Parts: sequence; structure tokens; C-alpha cells
Amino acid sequence: MNGEKITGLGHLVYGCMGLGGDWSSAPYGLAEIDEAEAAVEAALDAGIGIFDQSEAYRFGKSEAVFGEILSRSRGLRERIQINTHCGLGNGNGSGEALHYDLDGAAIIESVRRSLTRLKTDYIDTLLLNRADPILEPGQIASAFEFLRSSGMVRYLGVSNMSGAQIASLQKHLDAPIVVNQMEMSLGKRDWLETGVLVNHPDGSGHSSPEGTIEYCLDNSVRLQAWSPLARGIYTGRASTAKTPEEAATAKLVLSLAHGKHTTPEAIVLAWLMKHPAGIEPVIGTKDPTRILASRDAEYQASLMSRQEWYALWRAARGTNVPVPGQGTEPAGRSGRSRALVVDGVMDPVDRQNGTDVVNGTRRTLWCRKGRGVSTSSLPN
Repeated sequence: MNGEKITGLGHLVYGCMGLGGDWSSAPYGLAEIDEAEAAVEAALDAGIGIFDQSEAYRFGKSEAVFGEILSRSRGLRERIQINTHCGLGNGNGSGEALHYDLDGAAIIESVRRSLTRLKTDYIDTLLLNRADPILEPGQIASAFEFLRSSGMVRYLGVSNMSGAQIASLQKHLDAPIVVNQMEMSLGKRDWLETGVLVNHPDGSGHSSPEGTIEYCLDNSVRLQAWSPLARGIYTGRASTAKTPEEAATAKLVLSLAHGKHTTPEAIVLAWLMKHPAGIEPVIGTKDPTRILASRDAEYQASLMSRQEWYALWRAARGTNVPVPGQGTEPAGRSGRSRALVVDGVMDPVDRQNGTDVVNGTRRTLWCRKGRGVSTSSLPN
């Protein structure tokens, strides 16, 4: 298995960006270490065993306080896996202008700095943070082979890369790329919308490289979702929802959570984890209460019905899912079909069964063999 995890780690990841104090080169203290330790303990209690780091997080202070925690907790390192990112210049707070740097020597030096701060001998998965436009794949391959053969890094992953970029880089590597991190949530759905809006006029409003999810599925690249809770807008942690769609989705999330005797966080994460890509949410809050509120997510994903999953998606997008064949009918008919969807007349379950209810009468709209939408029985 690519990037095989320690048995029992589960499918949640804890993102450590919030640990280590403020975003400055000012030193951290005991208070920052204690705060980080409380977050890590909550993550462990929630069944999380993968911790996501970067030397760019808090100018290296996040890795440093995590290293202090490892020093305090005998045996903890052997129970967890650590990701760390490289490739963002000025990640160590040197004052140099921000830039990407996936030069082979820069990768190796970044890993050495991370190991020193983390007070460990190895990193489980090294993630290349975005595609450096002037990267040379051969240098990355040589650097990773050196790091792997020396025992400093076990696996290689990427962050914010398309399927085509991963495939191009993979050609130069002897070992598989095992992880791709992307922003994915009920609020950030380009990765999902792009797939269903192929050959649809609304597709131009979404930006996500086509085929990335499929590439990761086909090549056993684990997908990890950063900002999976959408900064709390659906769980009541944000001050207010900014749009009617956000408010309606938050209301539905709360209703589902109450009905299932779980937390809003678990419902929002379960929606992601229900996807067949096996998405692993990277939880970024440092609030122990919110971290623990996520512990039920994997179980709730196993219980979530198709109808519930689609209901959350429809609420978040503010309209129904696209009608098959929409845009290919004459203007009057496609407009009528669109109105049925937007007005909620066409239920998703009925659409799956090829039927619709119009004025109380159930009638066939299309056959299961995929011969397109037929609206000939509907008035123009």
C-alpha cells in the first residue's frame, strides 16, 4: 500500500498550523508548549495519529513546540506519523521574500531543519508544498532518494498539485507519491463541482484541474483535505454565516447532528469522508473541544445515506444538482426542466429512478440506459 499507515491511526489528520504562538520570529515559551500539548492530547483522544507539520507554520515554531511535546512524552513518536511540508522559501523567517523552492539542495536542508526542530530522526511523509514553476523533477528525485536511503524520510507526498503535475513528477521517481493535500470542504467544492459540470455552462465558475481526484483514486494517492471544517461556518463556530446558502447548510448540519446524537463537526467531516476517494480531513483548530467534536466523523460517514449526502451538497450550492443533458434541449423546455429542479419539484430520489412528480402525477422523464432527458410530456 502507498504510504501505509500504522494500524489504528484512523482517517483523520491533525494540522499543526495553529501551534507555536503568533506568526513572527519571536520566541515561543512555556505557555505555547502547554497550549500545543493540550491540542495534541485532544487529537490523540479523538483517535488521530497523523500530525501535519511544516517549517512554514509559525516560522518554524509549530515544529519546535511539537518537538518539545515529543521530548515530554516518552514513546509518543512511535505511536504517530508526522507529515511535514517543504518548498516555501522564507519558511524559517529569514526575512527573504516569499517564493517557492524545490531545488534538491533546498529540500534536503529543509528536512534537516525540520528534524532538528521536531527532535526526531525521521519524517514519515515529506510533502512538496505546491509546484515550483521552475522545479527540476530530476533534482527532486535525487533529493528524495538521498533522504529515503539515509532514513530521514520514508514517503513522499505533494500539496495543492493537479493530477497532471503529480503524473509528470512521478515519472522521475522510483517510489510512489502517496499523498496529495487539497482544500476540500462543503464550502470549497471546486474539486466536486468540476466533475459534474462537464459540458455545462456553470462549469466556468469553478476552478479545479479536471482528473485530479480520478488520478489519485487510480494511483492510490491518499487525498487529505485541508480546511475541511470551512473555518466553522457550518458548525456554529464562526460568528455568522455570510450567505443564505451558508445559513441554510448550517441549519441542516445542526438538524442532522441532533437527529444522530453527534456533533456538527462530525457531520461536516462525514460528508467529505463519505466520498469514495477516502478523503482524510486535516483538522486545523487548536481548540481541544472542537478537536474532540470531530472524533465521531468516520462512524457518521459510514451511516450517512445518499439522500443526506445530497441534501448537504444541495444546501451548500444553493440549488439542485445539474439536470442530465441540461442545455441541449430547446430553450423553452430546458428552462422548464431547470425550473423543476430549482423549485424543488424534482426530488433526487425520483431523478435516480427516472421519474418526476408534476401536479401530483408521477411520470417518466428518462430511462436508466442513459438516453438523455425527455421533457416532451412537459408543457413549454
